[in-house]
Amino acid sequence: MKFTHPLTILTQVLALTQSDCMFPGGNHWGDWNDSQLQPTIQKLMKGYNRYLRPNFNAGPVEIGMSLDIASIDAISEINMDYTATIFLRQRWRDSRLVFPGNESVSVDGRLVSLLWIPDTFIPDSKRSFLHDVTVDNRLIRIFSNGTVLYALRITATIACNMDLTKYPMDRQVCTLQLESWGYNLQDVVFYWTRGNDSVKGLDTLRLAQYSVETYYTSVSQAVYETGLYPKLVLHFALRRNVLFFILETYVPSTLLVVLSWVSFWISQSSVPARTCIGVTTVLTMTTLMMGARTSLPNANCFIKAIDVYLGICFTFIFGALLEYACAHFCTMQHQTLGDIHRELLREFEDSNGNGSMPMVSSGQSNQLQREPNDQLVTSVSESDSTEEKRGKGCCLTTVKTASQRAVSMFNVENPHNIDRHSRTVFPLAFLAVNVLYWLYYLFI
Repeated sequence: MKFTHPLTILTQVLALTQSDCMFPGGNHWGDWNDSQLQPTIQKLMKGYNRYLRPNFNAGPVEIGMSLDIASIDAISEINMDYTATIFLRQRWRDSRLVFPGNESVSVDGRLVSLLWIPDTFIPDSKRSFLHDVTVDNRLIRIFSNGTVLYALRITATIACNMDLTKYPMDRQVCTLQLESWGYNLQDVVFYWTRGNDSVKGLDTLRLAQYSVETYYTSVSQAVYETGLYPKLVLHFALRRNVLFFILETYVPSTLLVVLSWVSFWISQSSVPARTCIGVTTVLTMTTLMMGARTSLPNANCFIKAIDVYLGICFTFIFGALLEYACAHFCTMQHQTLGDIHRELLREFEDSNGNGSMPMVSSGQSNQLQREPNDQLVTSVSESDSTEEKRGKGCCLTTVKTASQRAVSMFNVENPHNIDRHSRTVFPLAFLAVNVLYWLYYLFI
């Protein structure tokens, strides 16, 4: 089977496009006429080998890079990556493609397989593709001094390690890395064509939840087991817009805490009303906490700022519910102590009324005869009655004192004071915690 050299195919295709309908009315390719173009293309392609890099055995090839960030379509905290559409432009000089004059020739992107191109790749890319509507979005332009411009439009999903400790007041630093797959530092050298100005589009980029704070470029080396490889890195910092989360999460949770304080102004005798407010706010807060975590990774290593705030709000709401339980318990305890106290006093009064015995006396003669004996009996009866009264009184006093000491630890002088103090303590404590929270997560 006869093999046709790729350079011959390129020459034939270029000659065909000149003579056919691409430019009717004359054989022209841009500013080049037929007599100038054919000898130039034939001279360029003569002896050209796309499998050998430029400057083979004569030093590394210097490849300049520049980027245009067309868009950042999505940033995922769950997968910790972002999807971006970029225009990647690479420049290098190939002495085999030098031709006379000061013009440049744009070659159809579908003929890129006939030329040597760098094997640049994105190491952190998870998925990527080259746009092909309406044709493959690639550009090849050859300058007269042998400089080759190779541009392409790609969309890639790139990994970005995120620290979500301060979410949603966080600031993420993501990177876009470019490396050579097979050529090491002895073969190719990467550099940014204009430093930080080599990257365009980030200044005017508009994102849903983020804003681009700063960006800069750097030149590095990738170290692998097979050697050292050239590496270019674009660093850009993203600041999350917290206003959305304030309206969606922080304001509702704060209002739920304030709503739980309404129960402090409701009478303690209104058990259904206060219980309904407490249970409703607790359940609503639980639903809000579950909804705030749906868009975040389920990782135990991250205690996020929004989790801390929701936990604080839940604690205050649950504390308001417990406050009513304590106040109601103290009220019932106070009523029980009053009943015990009144019962003891009633028993003591009953014991005093039944403890004395009447005196016996008579005006008849028989009584006079028995007077000494009657006086003796009367004195003995009085002494016994007095001792019995003292014994009963001492016993009742001891029981009363013991019962009061037993419940004095749980007794509140006025249970309604619990609600009065809670009206001040809860708001002040919540305000102090909020000040500390926002100072820490915004400025530390």
